[in-house]
Amino acid sequence: MLPELPFTILILLSYLIGSISTAIIVCKMLNLPDPRTQGSNNPGATNVLRIGGKKATAITLIGDGLKGAIPVLIAYYLDFNMLDVTWVVLAAFLGHVYPIFFGFKGGKGVATFLGALFALSYLTGFGFIITWVFMAKVLKISSLSALIATALTPVYFYLITDNLASTYVITLICLWIFYTHQSNIKRLLNNQENKIS
Repeated sequence: MLPELPFTILILLSYLIGSISTAIIVCKMLNLPDPRTQGSNNPGATNVLRIGGKKATAITLIGDGLKGAIPVLIAYYLDFNMLDVTWVVLAAFLGHVYPIFFGFKGGKGVATFLGALFALSYLTGFGFIITWVFMAKVLKISSLSALIATALTPVYFYLITDNLASTYVITLICLWIFYTHQSNIKRLLNNQENKIS
């Protein structure tokens, strides 16, 4: 028999897992500057790349992805339905963006959302990645590619799962990602966003 866990406890656990800032921990372990004080001052993988290079970035990406995937896998193991699991995705995402352990100032949430997405619906996750890679090759702008992939994710998710209620939650997360990318959107509108070298 599967162990019982109240849904509210699972949501809280997912938020707390999401609140673990991989970027800050990785930079501390590798004796790199605190990402909150360097570059864009954002504790996310892109800023870690600026200040720490590819190794630190890869570890950060994996850690951020696992923060999203682990709560989803726990929820599936405990036999929660897909709608409940998508709320778990939202909780982990909000933990990353507003981490309780780091003054509620976190990253933009794409890597954590993507990790959760692969655990929730791996075909949707692949859809996001393929869209990002294609747009990055065409546009040469990482943030714009991520925003386009994010905008299309609810469409992919609904077509693959045929679950409208869960799609609403996924759409909410995607809108939140646009909110966390306000500075990138402003730079895009002003033609000031950096291109992929």
